[in-house]
Amino acid sequence: MARIQEVVQVRDTHLFVDDTGEADLPVILCLHSLFLDSRMFDGLVEAAAGKYRIIRPEFRGQGRSDLDDADVITMDENAEDILALIDTMGLTDIHLVVQSMGGDVGVRVAARRPELFRKMVMAGSSARGETHKEYVDWTERASVHGFVGEVLEETMGIMFGATCLADPDRTAMVSLWRDRINAVPRRLRPAMMGVMTRESALDLLPKIDFPVLIFSGTEDNARPPAWAQEVADGLPHSELVIFDRVGHSPTLEIPEIVYPRLLEFFQS
Repeated sequence: MARIQEVVQVRDTHLFVDDTGEADLPVILCLHSLFLDSRMFDGLVEAAAGKYRIIRPEFRGQGRSDLDDADVITMDENAEDILALIDTMGLTDIHLVVQSMGGDVGVRVAARRPELFRKMVMAGSSARGETHKEYVDWTERASVHGFVGEVLEETMGIMFGATCLADPDRTAMVSLWRDRINAVPRRLRPAMMGVMTRESALDLLPKIDFPVLIFSGTEDNARPPAWAQEVADGLPHSELVIFDRVGHSPTLEIPEIVYPRLLEFFQS
């Protein structure tokens, strides 16, 4: 079946959705990181070809979805959007893959409607709240100047581990995402503020009663392994895998390790 890229109306907005379209295959729903958009899961589309239908929405105010003039787009609002999208598309028995902000939204979605899901993989994620003055200041600078110069390099240092950034074998991938982040509009501010001032979802974890596999990296400064352990401890059925010399974006930094392990987990 042909790949489908469309804009879907949900609630009071329109979300861009990339769907590989195979109605006869089990579904993997991917929720992306702040700054990165649905293309961060291109490697999964390739790895899962012929085995899974991959559906990749982009959150409101990000990527190719509608912009939003709210002061803050909360994680709860994003979760309601994704649940509405699931209902609109008639999805059931879903596998979830979430990274960073996608995890903030994913735990809320999974806790509210656990019957919709089979398993979840979380990467570079947490469930704790955070209001970090340094990150809020960084958000304000990005909303004025855009993702250029110092702001761009700070963003790259958050999204990728030091080992990855220094590895000549990963120069092409890093350059690709540096260019894409550089192109992110200043109007991302409401989405950024939602992440930087998010409330804790730790109390929701016991409601997620299906298996969850968690990937964390020792070089993840934004959401360190201790935060991933906190999630694992709060879930009824979880496994935590910590990768040495990996940063905040395991699916991009070590896809050759992450995706086979992810697919093995879903198939077991």
